[in-house]
Amino acid sequence: MLKKKTFQVWTVLLLIALISAGCANQSTKHPSGENGAEGITVRIGVQGSGGLFGKAREEQWFEKEFAKHGVKVEWAEFQSGPPMTEAMASNRLDFAGLGNMPIIAAQAADISFKVISQSLEGKNNVAIIVPANSSAKTLSDLKGKKIAVTKGSNAFNFLYRGLAAEGISVSDLEVIQLQPDETQPAFESGSIDAWATWDPYITLNTLTGKAKVLTDGEKLGILSPSFNIVRKDFADDHPELVTLYLKVLNDALAWEKDNEQDALQRYADERGIPVDVIKGTFERSRQLNIPVSPEIIEEQQKTADFQFEQKTIRKKIDVKNVFDNQYIEAALQP
Repeated sequence: MLKKKTFQVWTVLLLIALISAGCANQSTKHPSGENGAEGITVRIGVQGSGGLFGKAREEQWFEKEFAKHGVKVEWAEFQSGPPMTEAMASNRLDFAGLGNMPIIAAQAADISFKVISQSLEGKNNVAIIVPANSSAKTLSDLKGKKIAVTKGSNAFNFLYRGLAAEGISVSDLEVIQLQPDETQPAFESGSIDAWATWDPYITLNTLTGKAKVLTDGEKLGILSPSFNIVRKDFADDHPELVTLYLKVLNDALAWEKDNEQDALQRYADERGIPVDVIKGTFERSRQLNIPVSPEIIEEQQKTADFQFEQKTIRKKIDVKNVFDNQYIEAALQP
């Protein structure tokens, strides 16, 4: 009887050990990517359906490269940056490209992500425009006037930092918070006197003679860079796929550069606007994929500190904690 019980105990212990070993094998992470990525799905977020990523989706550049590692690709479209970081917070998104303000808000909200490269320089992609016949020449000339801006956007930060830099109180003018599709008709009808916005709205309105640039980041010394980000847990588990993502993006940018006229025509047709407008946006804010410099990180910190002072984020943050150039540096290796 004792022998039978002993046999049963050892059988149970052996079974537990086998189950534990099986669970351990299933949960083991493979930082090097050896068999660790096969069968997963990478979820890439984009703003809108066209542009460079539209071409990439049509050609299945990402799908083809990730398939070599047994990985599938899914695309998700968003209207702006904040919903992208919210999707990342709930593990529904792995990669995204967005501006400096949504990134700061996400970090302040303890969303876990890494900034893996810089995608826009930030000097001319955000500006304050006024009607072409406006007499305004400086920000001070907007005192007592109505200016539209989209809350939480790069332009929102640019406007408020610009006013502060010029010693102008927000109460000295009337700030109206509108989305771009609401602002355009208001601007054309004269219901507002100025518009803090980004491209293609800057170029669209200036090239068609509806507006002129009052000031931009280069003139004020306030940058509005954009970045590529990745969900932190995904990067920790599959660093090789983060590098691969950036490599494919580099290849897409190389296509755009080598086929610029075709790209300009494609993007113009997608938006239903003249080719010259797209060409103008290229001149003001061509997309990049480069390591983030210490100077840009310092500028991002200035923005974060300012937004904390304005109480638009709930806590003070150290922005350098989310920047990680290792992936883009690896992607740029020959």
